[in-house]
Amino acid sequence: MKVRFINHISLIPESTWHALVGTNYPFLRHEFLDALEASGSVGAESGWLPMHLLVESEDGRLLAAMPLFLKTHSYGEYVFDWSWAEAYQNHGLNYYPKLLAAIPFTPATGQRLVKAADCSDEVTALVAKALQDKAQQLGASGWHVLFLEKEELAQWASTDADIRLGCQFHWHNEGYSDFDGFLAAMNSKKRRTLRKERNTLTAQGIQFKRLTGDAITPVIWQRFQAFYQLTNLKYNRHHGYLTPDFFERIYLTMRDSLLLVVAFDGEEAIAGALNFIGGDTLYGRYWGCIREVEFLHFETCYYQGIEYCIQHGIQRFDSGAQGEHKVPRGFRPTLTYSVHWLKHTGFKQAVKRFLIEESVAIQRYRDEMTQALPFKNVDKESA
Repeated sequence: MKVRFINHISLIPESTWHALVGTNYPFLRHEFLDALEASGSVGAESGWLPMHLLVESEDGRLLAAMPLFLKTHSYGEYVFDWSWAEAYQNHGLNYYPKLLAAIPFTPATGQRLVKAADCSDEVTALVAKALQDKAQQLGASGWHVLFLEKEELAQWASTDADIRLGCQFHWHNEGYSDFDGFLAAMNSKKRRTLRKERNTLTAQGIQFKRLTGDAITPVIWQRFQAFYQLTNLKYNRHHGYLTPDFFERIYLTMRDSLLLVVAFDGEEAIAGALNFIGGDTLYGRYWGCIREVEFLHFETCYYQGIEYCIQHGIQRFDSGAQGEHKVPRGFRPTLTYSVHWLKHTGFKQAVKRFLIEESVAIQRYRDEMTQALPFKNVDKESA
């Protein structure tokens, strides 16, 4: 086996990439990564320099792959290490650049080191060694793998990397027949609250459409992009990490994997939420509006997605990072995982101690949030 790095996903054929990674996880699809890179949403100027890792056999067969970037900052990651960078700076050391295996601007759990079914168990150790060597070569402080699946953790146990926990809030389909069936699983107080929120919008004449594929017209797609840019400008003082060209590219190449929820006041579209459809998971990603309406965000970003999952038998709804307000709306606290390797021995030991203490606090927080769920019967283990 040999490891090589490529600086653009287009350097590997789409068919070769998909033969290994599949298409069920939308953010590892060749089209998605290519849209990020070709649109300039990532690249050297953005601080996300593509450096994807490939493991190949001697005859050139792709055995494993990992989305990889050289980062010069920590924006757009959602696993926060700003305090680590500050500690480095205070000691006269450089934390950046660093190597990062992640999906840019996408805190959604999925495979990070994807291996062929017949691939040797030695490949993870090979990749870890290649990452360490690359970090030395580039003067990077270390390497990090974000939002990997729990099942992948065992692969990294012998690589001298440290595990970090996080907590998000995901909705799970318990075989509900419809939205009322979902509400029936809640206690009466929470059930009344959710119905009130939905009825308030109905009383104002706000209606919703869930659009997929060719039902997402060019006009409504442009309208959604305006929502996205205006909302980012309002809250983040920029138009968003993603360029207009990125949206145009995924519209052309991934439209069948998109669910666009649009809110209408009469004939006017006033808000939208873009979701990606995975194999058994709906991923809520981007939202925007041009008018503030009470409960509009909850309906557009959460309840419409839940209804879609129920109607289509989708098992999980990952609506994005953070948000304790999701708990009373039926989203379960769910642990997330990342692994980290730092080159500097002293800082590595300090971070290891920090992560041990942090993991205890994260698991306690998860348990507390589980007890706050609105369901009649709360099963802590199911979270």
